[in-house]
Amino acid sequence: MNNPQPSDIKILDNLLALNLNISLWSARKKLTLEDFGNVELPPDDLATLGSKRIAPPESLRIFGTLKARAFNFLDRHGVRFMSGWAIPEEKASDIVQELISIRDGFEVAKTQFLAEYDRTIQDWIAKHAEWGSIIAGSVVSPDYVRARMSFNWQMYKVAPLMEHNSEEVVINAGLIEEVEGLGNTLFDEVSRTASDIWNRVYVGKTEVTHKALSPMKTLHSKLMGLSFVEPHVVPVADIISMALTRMPKRGNITGADLLTLQGVVCLLKDTHTLIEHAQNIMNGYGPATVLDSLLTDSQLPVVMQPINNQALEENSEEDDAPDFAPIPAMPATAHIPSMGLW
Repeated sequence: MNNPQPSDIKILDNLLALNLNISLWSARKKLTLEDFGNVELPPDDLATLGSKRIAPPESLRIFGTLKARAFNFLDRHGVRFMSGWAIPEEKASDIVQELISIRDGFEVAKTQFLAEYDRTIQDWIAKHAEWGSIIAGSVVSPDYVRARMSFNWQMYKVAPLMEHNSEEVVINAGLIEEVEGLGNTLFDEVSRTASDIWNRVYVGKTEVTHKALSPMKTLHSKLMGLSFVEPHVVPVADIISMALTRMPKRGNITGADLLTLQGVVCLLKDTHTLIEHAQNIMNGYGPATVLDSLLTDSQLPVVMQPINNQALEENSEEDDAPDFAPIPAMPATAHIPSMGLW
């Protein structure tokens, strides 16, 4: 495919780039030869010394938890882009509000940790009294720790380089390649998320509660927010939406309803097949047809394509739904057409 010109990158009109910078203090220091007295150690090209903890790991666990919470939140609403995420511009306010909430929790935990820092270190030394000297010799000040713990982000609009005195610089600016890869990145993330949903929620189950719908709703929300990234995104979101609307309002989910959910999750795991199903929907077949095909075939999911349109028209009185036949095996790497978006 020929490289598009920067002016063709329409996706950038709808997104903001967000970099998240969270620095944590590891509370580790490198072990030194002096920590072991006159013990003879192997040469450096054979083995190196490890590290020692100078604070209890449980006292710092909250910071790792908050970092993971921020990353998971952005993964649920954005798609990885350059060194951070691309997020829908229309969701920027909600995303910032959640980041502020997580950052506030980070700052509260940081203040509390530093207020108790000296006592925490002394308790740690007392707990490991036999090795207390090697801990005490590496203790750093609260100000040192404070400077190494931070939570901030940068949000900005991305625009292509349009002019430069060197045409080669414009052509090789690199942004076009990043934008072209957004669609594949998004569907890769969908596949990984679906695999996680399958393993955590659906594998081996004969019934599930309505809590099993929550990760599907989250994924649907992400896709709708990023619908401008790639033309097949909306049809995929429609498949998920249709499956959710078919679920009973009360009681556990079993039988054909559970098979529908399991089939959709399996479909989401398989990017190549998923894109083909999405293309069928773009060609005029509703998401209900995709869901029905998941239930009628014992090997989920199978990609279908219409056969003999003339015959379909002649037999329209018998059945409004199109007949489908399996398509050939997909190539190893799916190609997602730009549809004029880049």
